[in-house]
Amino acid sequence: MPKRQSFSFKKGWNQVKQKDASEVRIKIMLALGLKERTSFYYRLNGKCEPTISEVASIESIFKEYGISKVWGDE
Repeated sequence: MPKRQSFSFKKGWNQVKQKDASEVRIKIMLALGLKERTSFYYRLNGKCEPTISEVASIESIFKEYGISKVWGDE
């Protein structure tokens, strides 16, 4: 059975400092046009495949905080 590709950005999220977590979450929600926290967590956990522009936005936001390894469940 082939390994399922992970669309989760937990690896990046787990590197965010506690003091920055709320700000990062809000930036990602705004960039992706999400209105509910549940939608954010749905994306965080990789329950849906992000578009190319969403990937670029998420990576850009994490880059602002010095995080380059974003994708994966770790």
